[in-house]
Amino acid sequence: MKTEPWYQVDDTAKLISPSLLVYPDRIEQNIRTMINMAGDPLRLHPHIKTHKCEAIIKLQQKHGINKFKCATIAEAELLAQAKAEEILYAMQPVGANIKRFFQLIQRFPSTQFATIVDNRHTLDELATQAKSINQRVSLYLDLNTGMNRTGCTPDTTAISLCQQMEIAESIYAAGLHVYDGHIRDHDIDKRRERCDESFGKVTHLKKSLQQIGITVQSIIAGGSPSFPIHCLRTGINVSPGTTLLWDARYEELFPDMRFVHAAVLFTRVVSKPSANILCLDMGHKSIASEMNFPRLKIFELEGSEQIGQSEEHLVVRTSKAHNIPIGTGFYAIPYHICPTVAKYEELQVVEGGAITQTWKVGARNQRITI
Repeated sequence: MKTEPWYQVDDTAKLISPSLLVYPDRIEQNIRTMINMAGDPLRLHPHIKTHKCEAIIKLQQKHGINKFKCATIAEAELLAQAKAEEILYAMQPVGANIKRFFQLIQRFPSTQFATIVDNRHTLDELATQAKSINQRVSLYLDLNTGMNRTGCTPDTTAISLCQQMEIAESIYAAGLHVYDGHIRDHDIDKRRERCDESFGKVTHLKKSLQQIGITVQSIIAGGSPSFPIHCLRTGINVSPGTTLLWDARYEELFPDMRFVHAAVLFTRVVSKPSANILCLDMGHKSIASEMNFPRLKIFELEGSEQIGQSEEHLVVRTSKAHNIPIGTGFYAIPYHICPTVAKYEELQVVEGGAITQTWKVGARNQRITI
């Protein structure tokens, strides 16, 4: 019987460090959990910014998920190449990305594309571009319910934009898009209270639109932290992302969410420059480093202190250092998985304790072909 930790690779002699390992059985476990929480795979529009990987898209399609959300044109193209049925490009297109978005629509006619808009200027640009190529474009109105990152306020401003979308011949008003990433309360009851209060603005807007004869076709709401709450609403589609791979930060913040870690970093000790100090080959280029320490949860170095990081190096203080030879390998869970994945060209796939294949991170760059 195999007794080693679930993340361990039996033979690491040829395993490059640093590497990012993924575990398909655990990814599928997270997919099943997402579906069970949503009640129906048709309600899910999972975000692919976390993994940017066609193989993981295929795993979701295997379980009946075929509507997705993305943040870049490259991610949208990757989804189209994977024959996704519906793709929401959830980054309001501006500049050159407007033309690129319409190039996607023309190149992949069997896929239903949509994007978001939050102002009249961009709405007019999209409508004009759509009309010039005799194309009708699907748009979601992006709402700001408190995050203050993108979106228009759900008041008369939103009503006016919805009215303009309704009368523009080259626009199909697909519905409302709401991202509430500012709601991150550790306590699920407090998170639910804040989420319900925030979403109340959306409900009120929907009723106001109905009173003037505008039907809201669809609402896509939330990210991973608010996923459990929005799942309980009727008539709402949900768009988690981090739930597919999970990370150390969300594990600590949201203990109510029963997802498992499915991505693990592999790193080695490259130096022991002084007493109680280890240097690992896990620098800024190998893990998301926008947050304060700790930036990764290192198995078998619990209680150690991460004290420094540069482009290629991570310096750790530990009383265990004198017993750890140079070259020793360690496994770690990143605190922020999404930008960590983007640092790797390929993922090492672990099945039954062995590296069986690699998966390309196909949308890590700004463009694939478009």
